[in-house]
Amino acid sequence: MTASGRPTPLVATPLVDAVFDLDELLTPEEVVWSRKARAFATNRILPTIEQDFEDRFFRAELVAELGAAGFLGMHLEGYGCAGASAVSYGLVCLELEAADSGWRTLVSVQGSLAMSAIHKYGSEDQKQRWLPGMAAGALIGCFALTEPTGGSDPAAMRTIARRDGDDWVLTGTKRWIGLASVADVAVVWAQTDAGVRGFLVPTETAGFTATPIAGKLSMRASIQCDVTLDGVRLPGDAVLPGATGLSGPFGCLNEARFGIVWGAMGAARSCLDAAIGRSRSREVFGRPIGAMQLTQAKLADMLVEYEKGVLLALHLGRLKKRGTLTPAQISVGKLNSVREAIRIAGLARSILGGDGVTNEFPVMRHLANLESVRTYEGTDEIHQLVIGRALTGMTAF
Repeated sequence: MTASGRPTPLVATPLVDAVFDLDELLTPEEVVWSRKARAFATNRILPTIEQDFEDRFFRAELVAELGAAGFLGMHLEGYGCAGASAVSYGLVCLELEAADSGWRTLVSVQGSLAMSAIHKYGSEDQKQRWLPGMAAGALIGCFALTEPTGGSDPAAMRTIARRDGDDWVLTGTKRWIGLASVADVAVVWAQTDAGVRGFLVPTETAGFTATPIAGKLSMRASIQCDVTLDGVRLPGDAVLPGATGLSGPFGCLNEARFGIVWGAMGAARSCLDAAIGRSRSREVFGRPIGAMQLTQAKLADMLVEYEKGVLLALHLGRLKKRGTLTPAQISVGKLNSVREAIRIAGLARSILGGDGVTNEFPVMRHLANLESVRTYEGTDEIHQLVIGRALTGMTAF
């Protein structure tokens, strides 16, 4: 038994490890983080995720547990953060998304977006006020950048912040803002006379309203919101002093994109594992479908793309540790990982047959979630243009 009284976790080794032994490429510290996240995902997310997805239920008590495990803002230094390596953070994202994209998204919104914004650009007082509680999961943050007219062109942002004496007054709307209705603080990006600036908005502030978006067929066990800022009045020191212009939010988006490079491969691994298991047990024409050439060809193609995606993620993690990772390289990873994860999920569904569209297997849930992951933090097209600009030296946006 664990100290909490729960049964000691029994965490199965992924079936793909029969061919791809990722642990051989990792440090002991990285393996520890990976196993810790796998145990959390197996024992705290997987037992309820299918029902939570069906019920559109966000299991809020897991936030503090993620904090206690050290996963929130784990790549940051100080203020109660773990100070873990880039690869360790990536491995945690992979394991959490192998359970469900919504929980990796929470870790990304909290740590890579909201906490990173405060850590990178905040004053010491702002860091001390917010970061320790956020690292512990006692406080939740959100990152309000995207607007109803579209997320791919933040330069066209319509939310404004104007000076009124010593105060700031924010007016505008944001859309698809993860965690906004349960957040304690929102990092809101707005146009000012001096360009785009970031503001820390306690969510109990008058004029701030977050409304969960209904009707989602994807990311149903997590929360995304419309946010209205109706004359939100903030003190002068609510602005993030270290960020002016779009380089501020983009610096945070690249942190989140790095986590997606890893996380999408977790969803892919879950789908591939389900397909391998089903290919061994499902019999057609008198033998398991895994003994048939077409099925083995599909599994082989899926494994190759999964392994390539993880090796790319590992390469990017090593570059990040050295401080040489570029935005274009991150775009290569995000574009490849999500695109191939969706392809793997589709092939897995075909191997599962009709049962693949039921919640007996995780594949359709992952496939639906990955369509959201494909869209946020830069669509395929945006990342293609980032890569194209790096190759040609010309901007095509």
